[in-house]
Amino acid sequence: MQLSITATESGGTRVLAVRGEVDVSSADELRQALDEALSAGVAAVEADLSQVPYIDSTGIGVLVGAARRAEEAGVSFAVSEPQSNVARVLDLLGVSEELRVRRDQS
Repeated sequence: MQLSITATESGGTRVLAVRGEVDVSSADELRQALDEALSAGVAAVEADLSQVPYIDSTGIGVLVGAARRAEEAGVSFAVSEPQSNVARVLDLLGVSEELRVRRDQS
């Protein structure tokens, strides 16, 4: 499944809606989109993973790196709505808190 990333902005938050599998072949595309968002002068960046059925260790490394760069830049960073299997991997690796993973509250 090919990766696509759509950026929108609202209220000082840049939301990246990620669709497709994030793996070694697509991680650079995600890294580039996150870097662009972090340098856009917004107060917050959110990676919406609701349409990501699979993420490998390379993709997770990209997210963790972005969270750390965001912290250094004073930008809030969060991952939202990961599918259950992706959320489970983030939890197992112990990075959910660092990524400020937000799940649907309903």
